[in-house]
Amino acid sequence: MKPIDHLQTMALTYQEIVQGEEPWVAMGNFMNDWFAYAKDKRTQLVAEPVILTGEANTDNIYWATFCTASVEWFCDRYEVPCPSWVHAVSYRLLKPQFDFPCEYKPEVRAWLIQQTPEPFSRRNIYCGNRMFANKYELAEQHRRLSSASTAITSSVVS
Repeated sequence: MKPIDHLQTMALTYQEIVQGEEPWVAMGNFMNDWFAYAKDKRTQLVAEPVILTGEANTDNIYWATFCTASVEWFCDRYEVPCPSWVHAVSYRLLKPQFDFPCEYKPEVRAWLIQQTPEPFSRRNIYCGNRMFANKYELAEQHRRLSSASTAITSSVVS
């Protein structure tokens, strides 16, 4: 169990992946801090660079690149100053990597190329645009839509 003042930075997220944690468990822990537990510390969550450590194998390079693209995406999306380390040219895959079920199908690849956000596609990662859909924003959207629907129904019935 991690201490209450623990921050799941993206650098730590990457280190956990390299050490054997399931990537989406580590990314999920980062997302929990980003969206809920440490919203007021977002700059701190992305300040420290992702450093390729351990064996420079395909998986480690992929996840270092993915984590870096993620930092740029989160910063752009949530208007947090993007750290300069994100723009290093070393955070780019040499060959395109398609990460999606049935990625071998030409129509799926075409969809991924079209839908993947630019911070990922510029780094040769094609994963679509739903990897960071979050329950906190979805719940808020649902509440707003429910309130609007109730207001409309009430005005129609009156």
